[in-house]
Amino acid sequence: MGNRFRSNPIISKEDLLPSREDWVIECVMNPGVFAFENKIWLLIRVAERPIQKPGLVSLPIYTPEGKTNVIEFKEGDPNWDTSDPRKFENGSGTYLSTISHLRLMCSDDGVHFRKPNHIPDIIKSSGPYETYGIEDCRVSFLEGKYHLTYTQVSESGVGVGLMKTDDWVNFEKNDMIFLPHNKDCALFEEKINGKYFAISRPSGVGLGGNYMWISSSPDLIHWGNHICILKTRYGKWDSQRIGAGTSPIKTEHGWLEIYHGADEDSRYSLGAVLLDLEDPTIVIARSDAPLMEPTEAYEQEGFFNNVIFTNGHLVDGDKITMYYGASDEVICGATFSIKEILENILSETLA
Repeated sequence: MGNRFRSNPIISKEDLLPSREDWVIECVMNPGVFAFENKIWLLIRVAERPIQKPGLVSLPIYTPEGKTNVIEFKEGDPNWDTSDPRKFENGSGTYLSTISHLRLMCSDDGVHFRKPNHIPDIIKSSGPYETYGIEDCRVSFLEGKYHLTYTQVSESGVGVGLMKTDDWVNFEKNDMIFLPHNKDCALFEEKINGKYFAISRPSGVGLGGNYMWISSSPDLIHWGNHICILKTRYGKWDSQRIGAGTSPIKTEHGWLEIYHGADEDSRYSLGAVLLDLEDPTIVIARSDAPLMEPTEAYEQEGFFNNVIFTNGHLVDGDKITMYYGASDEVICGATFSIKEILENILSETLA
């Protein structure tokens, strides 16, 4: 259903410089998207690691003060499990193979992106709950400010942080707004019946699972009335985990949310869910089949294969211009019709 950009991928790791000369970029992925100063902007997740020495594996960690520590061990060390390229484990804990920060790029046409020359382009970790980096930022424009909901990662767990800005130079940073383990937080871009709403993805251990929940707040800081609105579905494309894309789109039929789902083989595709306008805890319709799934070579092969993951789009009338990470290695674009998505999921519901 999506029409991919002919020029995909539009950004790869070779298009950026690492934040340090002794580091290398492993992945660029999963950008937040927004309009600012008559340009289209991406807030990209950039995953880096130290340049590897022969026979050794090096892992980066930030201190709460923002300084860098490096853990090293020998390749093939039986005390370390390196089977998942994204994280390594030993008896003392789990460590990420890379550490992520957020990187700004801008464009006049939405296809060709460049580093801005008038504002800082890197947003890095700070504080005790970001020592393993910050990831996958959604950007929502709400009440005259850009609100950044992003994943905070540390040895204490994975939670949701919130920052606000109106100029992309000065930021107001709040404490963690959703406790670990939680991520994939998308804010609604207007109040509903006097309350703010957000979708997030807490993860259950044992009972429960990787489901989508909705919460409300009087002030964007204190969240409650948590309700599970969407669960994984056995045997389908979203059987193992699901999570929100970015801010739901207001339509006459309801709030349209594009979300990601992964199956038992960790193959990530995109679908949609429609929520009630006045009570977004009510699900009206949901995709039975994916809207888009990894079929292109750049979506099937990379740092982590078979991944399409979005947390950013722009809406112009009926057109959604969506930017997404592919195989955790490159950034791509696609366009969708809101009308076509609604017709698709509503017809599935009525069938």
